[in-house]
Amino acid sequence: MGSAVDYVREELRLLRVHLRLSQDDFGRGIGYSGSHVSSVETGGRPPTRDYMVSVDRAHDPAFDAEAGEGRFTRMLRELSKLEQTPAWLREWIELEREAALLRWYEPAFVPGLLQTETYARGMMNNGLLLPGQIDQMVASRLDRQAILTRDVPVPLVAIIDVMVLRRPVNQQPDIMREQLEHLVKMSELPHVQILVVPEEAGIYPGLQGGFIVATLGDGSLVAHLDHQVRAQVVSQTDDLATLQRTWEAVRSEALPRRQSLELIKEVAQTWT
Repeated sequence: MGSAVDYVREELRLLRVHLRLSQDDFGRGIGYSGSHVSSVETGGRPPTRDYMVSVDRAHDPAFDAEAGEGRFTRMLRELSKLEQTPAWLREWIELEREAALLRWYEPAFVPGLLQTETYARGMMNNGLLLPGQIDQMVASRLDRQAILTRDVPVPLVAIIDVMVLRRPVNQQPDIMREQLEHLVKMSELPHVQILVVPEEAGIYPGLQGGFIVATLGDGSLVAHLDHQVRAQVVSQTDDLATLQRTWEAVRSEALPRRQSLELIKEVAQTWT
């Protein structure tokens, strides 16, 4: 299977053929040499943003001059972003967007949909990822959060272990204070519930790993599991039944919504 950039190259070539232009004529129209056009189409040169803007400016009637963006500029950006996203995550993001309800349990860290940028970046800055990879992953995570603030938001019930509130990120108290203040703000949304399992619960079901259960529009369920080696989308009936039982057991240990909010506020004050 070709890459996203290969797809863009072929679309550029098809545009030129559709216009019945030689590579030299196409190049003159966008301010590049015919050899440069040939090299882009055959993979010798990358289709840079400047190149795509020139193509859009010359051949996209809907080109946005102020934003410097048109059909091919957007295509390159979005497809490149998609290519860097694993297949399982692309599938889950689509399910997340269409969900009628999300139930998310995390024993170790703040759920991604509720993370601040600095918290997300701090989590990923662990020496295992390159700076460019971190930037892309943080941007993707923040993009996903739009489902909570769009006109018709997805309802979310998130349960976190109390240690999530007390575990520092990169030994920077300001990151945690900002994050907990953000949790307070998000919990004030009518469609967002954030519940906390207190220390008094001791060892309880669910501590072995977090999970998300999505209820889709037709009432069916699908889940997401994330482990050290890989993550996966789960749709098997038996597995979903197990996760639902675990969810109910975890929820029975969690504080009610108001008490959870007070605990989050209380711990936020300790991050000074």
